[in-house]
Amino acid sequence: MTRFDAVIIGAGPAGATTALALARAGWSVALIEKVPFPRKKVCGEFMSATNAALFADLGIEAAIHAETGPEIRRVAIFAGTGTITAPMPQHAGKRSGWGVAVARERLDDLLVQNAVQAGATLLMPWRATALAPDGTDFICTIMDGAETKEIRAPVAVIAHGSWERGDLPTQNMRPHRPSDLLAFKARFRDAALASDLMPLIVFPGGYGGMVNSSGKTLSLTCCIRRDMLQDVRRRHQGSAADAVLAHIGAHCRGAREVLREAVLEAPPLAAGPIAPGIRPRYAQGFFRVGNLAGEAHPIVAEGISMAMQSGWLLARLLTSRTEVGQGRDLDAIGALYAKRWRQAFAPRIHAASLFAHLAMQPVAPALLGPVLTRFPAMLTLAARLSGKTRLDAFRDG
Repeated sequence: MTRFDAVIIGAGPAGATTALALARAGWSVALIEKVPFPRKKVCGEFMSATNAALFADLGIEAAIHAETGPEIRRVAIFAGTGTITAPMPQHAGKRSGWGVAVARERLDDLLVQNAVQAGATLLMPWRATALAPDGTDFICTIMDGAETKEIRAPVAVIAHGSWERGDLPTQNMRPHRPSDLLAFKARFRDAALASDLMPLIVFPGGYGGMVNSSGKTLSLTCCIRRDMLQDVRRRHQGSAADAVLAHIGAHCRGAREVLREAVLEAPPLAAGPIAPGIRPRYAQGFFRVGNLAGEAHPIVAEGISMAMQSGWLLARLLTSRTEVGQGRDLDAIGALYAKRWRQAFAPRIHAASLFAHLAMQPVAPALLGPVLTRFPAMLTLAARLSGKTRLDAFRDG
């Protein structure tokens, strides 16, 4: 059995960021991931400018910006036949004031590579099948085919996301419901979206977003209710993703015009259901980061930012203490992490829930256009409320 200071299950943005930050602080870290990289994921790909301090602290600022699309300086809403644009609020920090998008497979690979270079041990593709307490440690059982290993560590971090099915207690998904939101992602070349613009797309039964990302491609990510998807599939031929794209084009002129001459880069991806809400950040002695700790409706495009920032926050709190192996110390860190996490992310989650509820009302496409045409500053305010400008909870973390 191999012993580490920390074991992290899941090497997405939350897990890899945690591993990188801990490894840079001198910790021995086991990072476990069941799917070989590079991999494609359903993800909006936008990263808020509030990540600038995180990138600098982890020493990856230049590497990240070498992979991104253009700076996003304007927001928009495409609803029905209307198109309204407004300025993106600028980040209050001293570094770059604008968010950018990066292909998820490039981001994941970059973060994991940097974590390994910092000293983390990557176990990929290995699947975690059990996580059990043993004294002041946890024993994590992992499998690769028929081979099994056990890893011992006093600190356990779960970062496998909220959509996972598996053997861990955190991987049990609830039964399907008609109101579930299913997520789809497609990437295009030669789309006609202004380079600095990120629009919200509103259509019956769902919402989505577009952004110019890595490699001069456009990423379109959307959510649609399960019951609406069933109806849409009866009216449109092809796969579920094909039906969703046809549904968006039929009900949203702005999206239709952007994609008129665009070329689909690869078959669209699907995932879900998404599970917005706040969950325990520290329970049963282990920490949760990323979507597993809490998830915002993708309407605010804060998923990657929240995932990375939660891992960064946890690592900063863990490395500010010395005797992490003692249960009382971990409990204290867990309580502080839960508090700081809520300060940083709960406002975004609540704002996203409100925006999603409004956008998915049957009358939304007809009403949003006229209202926002008269008051476009509401778009800028909505972006500010969703966490695009400040990150106060991290200042003395």
